[in-house]
Amino acid sequence: MAEEAMNMTTADIGKVSPFSPLTLGPITLRNRFIKAGANEGMTPDGMPTQALVKHHRDVAAGGVGMTTVAYGAVSPDGRTFRHQFHMSREVLPHLRVLTDAVHAEGAAACLQITHGGSFTMLRPEKGYPRTASSGFNAFGMLQGIFFQLAMTDSDMQRVAEEFARAAVLAREAGFDAVEIHMGHGYLLNQFLSPLSNHRRDEYGGSTQNRSRFPAMVLRRVKDAVGARLAVGCKINQTDAKQGGIDAEQASVTAKILEHDGADILTLSGGHNMHSPWALFGSPMPLEDMKAHARGLARIGPWALGLQQPKDLAFHELYFLEHARQIRQAVRMPLALVGGVKSMAAAQQVIDEGFDSIALARALIHDPDFVNKLASGALTRSGCTSCNRCVMGIYDPNGVRCVFNEPNDPALSKALAAD
Repeated sequence: MAEEAMNMTTADIGKVSPFSPLTLGPITLRNRFIKAGANEGMTPDGMPTQALVKHHRDVAAGGVGMTTVAYGAVSPDGRTFRHQFHMSREVLPHLRVLTDAVHAEGAAACLQITHGGSFTMLRPEKGYPRTASSGFNAFGMLQGIFFQLAMTDSDMQRVAEEFARAAVLAREAGFDAVEIHMGHGYLLNQFLSPLSNHRRDEYGGSTQNRSRFPAMVLRRVKDAVGARLAVGCKINQTDAKQGGIDAEQASVTAKILEHDGADILTLSGGHNMHSPWALFGSPMPLEDMKAHARGLARIGPWALGLQQPKDLAFHELYFLEHARQIRQAVRMPLALVGGVKSMAAAQQVIDEGFDSIALARALIHDPDFVNKLASGALTRSGCTSCNRCVMGIYDPNGVRCVFNEPNDPALSKALAAD
């Protein structure tokens, strides 16, 4: 320690390190790196697999403070794809294996809980998907689901309780935190965003009103598990679409969520329907998407190619300008998403006053990325931001970096046969 102190410069004194501990509600993380929730595609029969366990165990062993298991649907009709899992007693033993594996590597485990609303490939048993407003279902049209219905008060009460129940089950499964997904075009974002919320009641109109249902969900979850689990929310600071959420509106929502007890906000952006490229700060893998699409779904990649900016090029911290405005609005812990791929960018996030670095693609490329940053073995990720890993959500083998050969010979053989 004495040698480390001698090597410190005056500028280093008082500087917060990305490797320093972070307290979120009732838990403390060993450092400020969080594996962001990103659909893994490793639940082909609606149950977590050993591949999912390995994915998060490897990231935990690689040095993150917390890893986030993506898209735990709060109910069967909250799924976006048939192969996603939803929270039930049947899934708990499998999730317990995962959380035990993560804890054995010294990291915390978070479960992202969410509901797709009208953003789903699954046709409801009765009627149409429920969302903020009734009308034509642009995403569902690709699946032959042409309409959507506005949620009633009783629908909202039911779904809020489903979120709370999912959080209770997450605690039983050994998770240390839950993240309520309020971004990217899923149900709670469908209420928050003016692009999809056209209601004329107390849940529509102003940003305060559009935040009312998501805030209700947060309060129900906090009441259910807040004493034992950290409860965070993932929000859009921009929908990256004219007429959608911007940083000013997101700041209002952030203040409401801070008041209602969120332990951390993860600041993200982009919309699955209107601007999916904005989630990643770089072009989508259109050719891969076209090869996968079937039937009416083939329209999706074609339409996306028309909308995606032609001059789009990746740069680190692509959400930083929006996030600075939210940082000025609240005092609560904030995690910044946005393509951190270097030690310099990670330190800048902390120096700018944010509390945590949330990242995914650099960890998909190299699960040991954080350890390598800590040791100095790396200063920058080899991830190219090609986004071809995204297609893994449709693949039974799950998300993987296409530039990394799988270690499993059986998996290599299966991939070679594709």
